Amino acid sequence: MQIVSTAIPDVVEIRPRVFADARGFFFESWNAHEFAHAGIPDAFVQDNISRSQRNVLRGLHYQVKQPQGKLVRVVAGEIYDVVVDLRCSAATFGRWVAISLSAEHKNVLWVPPGFAHGFYTLSDYADVLYKTTDYYAPAHERTLLWNDAQLAIPWPIDAAPILSPKDAQGVPFAEAEYYP
Repeated sequence: MQIVSTAIPDVVEIRPRVFADARGFFFESWNAHEFAHAGIPDAFVQDNISRSQRNVLRGLHYQVKQPQGKLVRVVAGEIYDVVVDLRCSAATFGRWVAISLSAEHKNVLWVPPGFAHGFYTLSDYADVLYKTTDYYAPAHERTLLWNDAQLAIPWPIDAAPILSPKDAQGVPFAEAEYYP
């Protein structure tokens, strides 16, 4: 397993060592010892799976109470995954990281609590599996505006994104609720 740092040190990409031959492939998708060395907890409470068609943009979501750490993996297709640091006390407050996650590369992204998270579907469809460190709490969920000019995230959009009503009405970064 290779742990790859990003521009925000708390956000890491995990690239598994894949053993492939004519029969198929094998890789470790979870190893508590290896992940702990990367600062990833082993106390996940919920697994979620979403399927999105091409051009669907989900996010940028976060919970102001019960913040969730997310371990994000694509099991079919490819996405452009984005996280935004909403921790006021962090040196990286207001910065974002984006990475392509795909079933082909089998890479994973660790998103610590305190970040907004979203993705854009690059393939015909994508199945995204993510483990969370806390339960979904709809009363505390917030949405950061995906195309906020202050953040200037360069989404690789080739057509008008397909958004939920909630995502279309996200709040700009300047008006968002932050973490301490």
